[in-house]
Amino acid sequence: MGETTQALARFSPATLIGEGKVSEIAGLCAGLRAGTVIFDLELSAGQQKNLEKALPKTKIVDRTRLILDIFAKRARTSEGSLQVELAQLSYMLPRLTGAWRAFSQQAGGIGTRGPGERKLEYERRHIQYRIKHLRAELERVRASRRLRRERRASVPVPQVALVGYTNVGKSTLLNALTGAQSAYADDKLFATLDPTARRVRLPGGGWAVVTDTVGFIQRLPTSLIAAFRSTLEEVEAADCLLVVHDASSPELESQRASVQLTLAELATEGIARVEALNKADRLDAASRRDLMRRHPGAIPMSAASGEGVSAALARVEEALSEKWLLREIDAPAASAGSWTARLYESAQILDRAETGGKIRFRLRVTAENWRRLQFLLAEC
Repeated sequence: MGETTQALARFSPATLIGEGKVSEIAGLCAGLRAGTVIFDLELSAGQQKNLEKALPKTKIVDRTRLILDIFAKRARTSEGSLQVELAQLSYMLPRLTGAWRAFSQQAGGIGTRGPGERKLEYERRHIQYRIKHLRAELERVRASRRLRRERRASVPVPQVALVGYTNVGKSTLLNALTGAQSAYADDKLFATLDPTARRVRLPGGGWAVVTDTVGFIQRLPTSLIAAFRSTLEEVEAADCLLVVHDASSPELESQRASVQLTLAELATEGIARVEALNKADRLDAASRRDLMRRHPGAIPMSAASGEGVSAALARVEEALSEKWLLREIDAPAASAGSWTARLYESAQILDRAETGGKIRFRLRVTAENWRRLQFLLAEC
């Protein structure tokens, strides 16, 4: 309904913004009959309390609270709900000064000592207990995810993670790669909270597991990073990151910088990356040329129309070849049974052909397993 900004040399410890701006916002709320004021910064507990006093009958929401509210609406699975609740309680705990609740002192009964504990202390203790319980539950989830990743790692299949800013089309791209509506996709913020893994065929043969992850956002609250740690570990375990950007967004450069900053905070050093500029079909020819001039290594594409999807997948396969080597190996036909079992345990078999008493396997294999297979073959 309205928007206002203020340039400040330093933030006010009491209300974040100046007293005059608070009065101006109060007048705007009265004139527009607005019941909520959203600050695009994080408010301290004291600042929020003072603003609620200065703006009576008005809901005060800061950036972190807004993101948490959106996450709460998007949570569909039990894991997502646990993660959101942990982030919400971690945000709420230091703000229990509570104009919204009557934290009056509870009187002691007959035979008790003292006047009893305050309700504020009771609420804080209850939230701390709930946070402890949620962390224990999420640790079990984290252990379960770790076990699933170990099982996937034991199967010789490359891992690819789709990462990027929220609402850039990662889920739509996953559906385009699989050729089916295998992941929920919608034009809204944080449509995906829980990672979705699907098998995708690579152009050179074989498969890769592609995982759609939660979208990033500028100034992502630390409470969310902590709560979604088990989800973000899917990014750290990938062999290649397909970093997706919204080519049509006027905030492309700042969103790209935010994604790079978030990836730098995670353990992603040394993981191969491929950049894709999604929604390029929304640009005119001049804008598209300018975009490619500024990002020459990126791939223009449209997950909705399918344009450039094959090129992006080919680039991913090329990036995977740094770790997953394409090799051929000849095994004795006499011991083909035992050799086939060993190969399937260590590599991804792309093709096999029998020639001259030997079986030639074409496979995708990590450098470590390739050296091991050559050693075993030399012993035969």
